[in-house]
Amino acid sequence: MRVDLVTKEYPPAIYGGAGVHVTELVRALRARDSGEPLDVRVRAFGEPCDEPGVASYPVPAELLAANPAIQTLGTDLSIVADVAGADLVHSHTWYANFAGHLASLLYGIPHVLTAHSLEPLRPWKAEQLGGGYAVSSYLEKAAYESAAAIVAVSEGMRADILRSYPALDPQKVRVIYNGIDTAAWGPREDPELLHELGVDPGRPSVVFVGRITRQKGLPYLLRAAELLPPEVQLILCAGAPDTPQILDEVSGLVRGLQETRSGVVWIERLLPRDSLRAILTEATTFVCPSVYEPLGIVNLEAMACGAAVVGTATGGIPEVVDDGVTGRLVPIDQVGDGTGTPLDPERFVADLASTLTEVVSDPGLAAAYGQAGRERAVAEFSWARIADQTAALYTEVVGSGR
Repeated sequence: MRVDLVTKEYPPAIYGGAGVHVTELVRALRARDSGEPLDVRVRAFGEPCDEPGVASYPVPAELLAANPAIQTLGTDLSIVADVAGADLVHSHTWYANFAGHLASLLYGIPHVLTAHSLEPLRPWKAEQLGGGYAVSSYLEKAAYESAAAIVAVSEGMRADILRSYPALDPQKVRVIYNGIDTAAWGPREDPELLHELGVDPGRPSVVFVGRITRQKGLPYLLRAAELLPPEVQLILCAGAPDTPQILDEVSGLVRGLQETRSGVVWIERLLPRDSLRAILTEATTFVCPSVYEPLGIVNLEAMACGAAVVGTATGGIPEVVDDGVTGRLVPIDQVGDGTGTPLDPERFVADLASTLTEVVSDPGLAAAYGQAGRERAVAEFSWARIADQTAALYTEVVGSGR
């Protein structure tokens, strides 16, 4: 069976969890040694890639000055012609969904899509896309309502999909979790590297890794950090801002923290995996303050490196973080407008700060959480298991003629 997988992100251009997911899924699908053989071909946005079986598609030259949503649509149209001959097309994120949708219509093949986020639940994207947000929302809705099957990366994400798109047949929405390569992501001690990055291995630390975007909740963390014990370091591996506005907000909050406490380290560049492993291994606790998170591969990466995880009790995070076993969940009551905004922001900040303080102040407890997290990542979130589930869905969908 030939499967054409369409994605915005693929190495070397990865900036978020969806790109990590696609990269690892492709590798695992190609490595399967049982079941029907799969010919997996990748069609990715961006510049040329020298990996066999991967084709890259830049923005059409005539659209370089267009709204980003229109650039995306132009790239999708470039991809569609090359999907001819595939038995199934599998798209990831709204950027690629419309290519999958059109290929399905044009060639009469099933379209499977994986939901990594939902446009109706990210209204702040209008800050980034302007009127293009209406376009991205339209493209996503059309693709979802016509897809042969939709993969949700968590039960929380499945519920969000069915709430956002009530016309969908619930039987078409399947849960297949994100995964983690626990051989590639594991503990790595490197005190010398940490010193080079400005991290003091002798001090307790709270670590954040993620993009600077509204959904990641970084401003709430920065306000909570004001309440942490003075000996605690805050390590921010944060870049790729969605808009200049949120970058300005985060920059101002970081500067304010740095004026009042030591050990506030902001690493804005994209770090290689081994550097992140060293930071996560040394972390007393990892923090995921997201207000919207379908699952959160970054939580799995932290767990695989043996870090305790403190995360918001929203989206798919509670399906990854076992509260009181692999870390702690911070309660949040959210506005029902899709933004994820806490109903009581000050309460959320205070709860986040107190939970972080409890964990970071008890190194023995944090270490026990981290060990349990590593074991859970290995047992429950392997890519081999996820590839088998995905391949089985492909066979089912193609066999049913959807």
